[in-house]
Amino acid sequence: MIDFGFDKIALIGAVALIVIGPEKLPKVARTIGHLMGKAQRYVSDVKAEVNRSIELDELKKMKSEFEDAARNVEQEVGQAARSFENDWQEATAALEGGVSSSGTTDYDAFRPTPEYRNPRKNWRLKRGATPQWYKQRQGVRTRALSGAARVARYRPPGLTR
Repeated sequence: MIDFGFDKIALIGAVALIVIGPEKLPKVARTIGHLMGKAQRYVSDVKAEVNRSIELDELKKMKSEFEDAARNVEQEVGQAARSFENDWQEATAALEGGVSSSGTTDYDAFRPTPEYRNPRKNWRLKRGATPQWYKQRQGVRTRALSGAARVARYRPPGLTR
């Protein structure tokens, strides 16, 4: 920006006092101050926008690097899973060679039968999973009150029959 020293500002003020006059000089100075403030705000907004665009470009680069790394990891895990699956099939094929005369393998005799489970959702378990503080905040009733119990509970302390 232009470098103004004290002597230059004093010279500009003296010329402005002579040209504009002492009555209008405060209004003109105030207007110039407002315009300078607007210009500074505009410059700072432009700088902030440029910085945001630079940061956005950097974030896009980082995102693409992370996506590439994730794809590489996914491919490596897929290859490891396929090799494990092949090894597993080879190992089970070797075990299936030991089939007994009844047609079952030796390890089928030791496998427990699965227990039947009802496929319906257990609403008690689901309701019990909600934390107590959340129920109290939301006003979930945990106990049912009869009409007489409710009247007795919420009756003002000074009233009796």
